[in-house]
Amino acid sequence: MEREGYIDVVVLVLCAMLVIALAVKVFPAYIAKQKVDTFATELMREAEIAGRVGSETARREEILIEKTGIDPDVNWSRTGKIQLNEEITVMVTYQMDIGLFGDIGSFPVTLRGEAMGKSEVYWK
Repeated sequence: MEREGYIDVVVLVLCAMLVIALAVKVFPAYIAKQKVDTFATELMREAEIAGRVGSETARREEILIEKTGIDPDVNWSRTGKIQLNEEITVMVTYQMDIGLFGDIGSFPVTLRGEAMGKSEVYWK
């Protein structure tokens, strides 16, 4: 009779360990998503202040790559000078693998961050 309770505990512990293992592999994706969103927001702010997509945004992108530890693809809706109050969009995409057992059962997830803004510079 005592054995029945023992098996229940073993099954419960196994299930708990699987949930913890899943969390350890999936939570980094949430952290990376936050980094991608921050990357997009900070790049957009740089473009708004500079009033253009060019050397300033490229320099800021390099700093963010170093700071966040991710190297995403960055696509702007336009480049060059942006007149006062004209809208611009940046799309940041980053691909990472998540899975429980290394390469087995691993699958790629594409994380996207988008930011929109308006130029704060009047170009004559």
